[in-house]
Amino acid sequence: MTDPLILIPGLMSDARLFAAQITDLSRGRPVTIALPLHGNTIEDISAAILATAPPRFAVAGLGLGAHIALDLMRRDLTRITKVAFLSADPLGETPDAAAAREKRMILARTGRLFQAMQDELPARALADTDTRETLMDLVADMAQTLGADVFIAQSRALQRRRDQQKTLRRATMPALILAGAKDTLVTPRRQAFMADLMPTARVQIIENAGHLLPLEQPAAVTKALMNFFQGPLILR
Repeated sequence: MTDPLILIPGLMSDARLFAAQITDLSRGRPVTIALPLHGNTIEDISAAILATAPPRFAVAGLGLGAHIALDLMRRDLTRITKVAFLSADPLGETPDAAAAREKRMILARTGRLFQAMQDELPARALADTDTRETLMDLVADMAQTLGADVFIAQSRALQRRRDQQKTLRRATMPALILAGAKDTLVTPRRQAFMADLMPTARVQIIENAGHLLPLEQPAAVTKALMNFFQGPLILR
């Protein structure tokens, strides 16, 4: 049996984000979904996850989940055997982006969560496929389930996140960076920059996918994650 795997969903997402991957990934290893619900900072959330995590584990995170995975690495590189980043950005938030996020938090606080989510994750952030409308409905449903308070807490955590370039340079475990070819929020170019910071990382582009690639191209993402997590701990 390989090391346990922790999956960390992104902003306003629940276990449904990885629903297509969980069954296959669970073959031969325990898989846990760690919802980023406990804390108002990335550091608080990562501390809560690390406190209950196995002594050694692999981790995969998308968006907000990737930021949390990075902070798990910052806290203790020795416990993480492999890491997969999806739609990930290692940099801190710019002042302009932080100001725009503040406006979305105000919308959520005043009963306009749906509008806040439309601004946060517009349809153009997903690839223009036949499933995009259905997936946007799912995004809205996950957000409605979690509610405005979670949106505000997670948004504040993203707004205050630290730059993790130093963490990536220190890391030595195998890493996979999955990027949606059509992602307009975190472009493949930004994710290639991330890979350049980490000598043991490789980038894989998922075609016909945007920011939510596990939902947009579930089979391709499952195959990529299965190959990575079943592979050797030492990259050759």
